[in-house]
Amino acid sequence: MFRIAAAFIIAASFAMPAQAEDVTIGTLKISAPWARATPKGAKVGGGYMTITNTGSAPDRLLSGATSVSSRFEIHEMSMDNGVMKMRELGQGIEIKPGATVEFKPGGYHVMFMGLQQQLTQGETFKATLQFEKAGKVDVSFTVQGIGAQNAAPMKH
Repeated sequence: MFRIAAAFIIAASFAMPAQAEDVTIGTLKISAPWARATPKGAKVGGGYMTITNTGSAPDRLLSGATSVSSRFEIHEMSMDNGVMKMRELGQGIEIKPGATVEFKPGGYHVMFMGLQQQLTQGETFKATLQFEKAGKVDVSFTVQGIGAQNAAPMKH
C-alpha cells in the first residue's frame, strides 16, 4: 500500500508545474511570476506577477529583458466606454510605499514581444526586471496553460 501511495505522490508532483519562488530586492517583493503558454508560431506572450513595496519610498518597474523574446514591455489593459484598450506604459509602473501592484490578465501585464520560442506549459524561463531604485533582479516565470487566469497550477 505504501508503494502505491508513494508512486501516486511522485506522479502527481510531475503533473503539476513548479511554482516560481518569491524574490526580494531591497524593499520590493516579486511574487509568483507566471506566463501563459503560447501557440506554436506566436510572436507575443503575456507575463504576470505581484510586486509589493514594503518600504517607505516609491519605486518604479522601468523595464525588463529575457532571452525568450526580443522585447519586454509593460502594458495596461482598461475598459473605455465598453471598449477594451491596451497601451504600453513607456515610463514603467510605480509601486507606492506599502502598496501591492498585481499584474494579471485584463490589467497590468508584461508583453514578451518577438518571441524566440514557444512558451510551453510546465516550463520556466528567466527574466531580468529593472527597477528605478532597487536595480536589476532575476526572476523565473512559470508557464501556465494558454487560458490560465492565475499562477496556481490547474487542478485535475
